[in-house]
Amino acid sequence: MGIESLQARIEAAWAGTEDRAAVDEALALLDDGTLRVAEKGADGDWVVHTWLHHAILLYFRYAEMAVHEVGPYQFHDKIPLKRNLAAQGVRLVPPGHIRYGAHVEPGCVVMPGYVNLGARVGAGSMVDTWATVGSCAQIGRGVHLSGGVGIGGVLEPPGATPVIVEDGAFLGSRSIVVEGVRVGEEAVLGANVVLTASTRIIDVTGPEEVVYKGVVPPRSVVIPGMRPKRFPAGEYHVPCALIIGQRKASTDRKTSLNQVLREHAVAV
Repeated sequence: MGIESLQARIEAAWAGTEDRAAVDEALALLDDGTLRVAEKGADGDWVVHTWLHHAILLYFRYAEMAVHEVGPYQFHDKIPLKRNLAAQGVRLVPPGHIRYGAHVEPGCVVMPGYVNLGARVGAGSMVDTWATVGSCAQIGRGVHLSGGVGIGGVLEPPGATPVIVEDGAFLGSRSIVVEGVRVGEEAVLGANVVLTASTRIIDVTGPEEVVYKGVVPPRSVVIPGMRPKRFPAGEYHVPCALIIGQRKASTDRKTSLNQVLREHAVAV
C-alpha cells in the first residue's frame, strides 16, 4: 500500500470507518522507521504528520489489554515490547523498555530508561538510566540524555508538535523538556534545566537580554535560572533558563562539549 493511500485510510478510520489493518500497518511502519511522526523539512522547519497521531490513538482504541511475559518478567498492557533489537543494532539494558511503535536507530544505547511509542531516537544516541522519551518525541543523532532526563510526550491534540531534540545535543541530569519545546543542534542543557512552552529562555551573553520561548538556539549552553516577578502578594522569583554561552562551532563536538562544561562550570 502506498503512503498516500494509507494516509487516506487512516483519516477515514479517524472519521469513523473501521480499518484495523490500516492502523496496524501504520504502526508497523513507525516501528521499523519507514515513517516518523515529525520530520525536519529542507527549510529547517519541522513538519508534524497529524494522520500518524491519529493512527497511534486508533491503535490504543483497537488494542486490548493482555498479559505479556518475558522470562520471569510479566506486564499487563495494550502495547507489546519492541523486538529484534540485535538485528537493528540497538543495545537495551534491563530493565529498560522500548515500546512497539517506537523507532531506535542503529548504535543507540538505552540504559534502564523508557522510550514510548511514536518516538524516534537517532543513531548513536544514549538514553541514560531512568531517562524517559515520551510518545512521538523526536531525538536526533548523537544525542546524550543523561540520567533522569524527562522528555515529554504528545498524542493529543492530534497534530501538536512533539518535543524535538536535534542532533548532537547534550541534556544534563534531571533536565526536563516538555510541551513541544525544541532543543537546537549541539545545545547543552545543564542539570535540572526545566523547559516548558512558557519558560523564558534568556540569552544573557550580550549587553541586553534576548528572550526565547519554546526553542533553544543551536549550540547554546543553558543553565537553570530565576527571575523576579511581582504578584498581588508581593515579589517572588520564578524559574527561567539562562543561555550563558555557546559551544564552539570550530571544534569537534566532544572536545567542544568538554571545553564548554569546564569554561562555564555547567553541572551535568
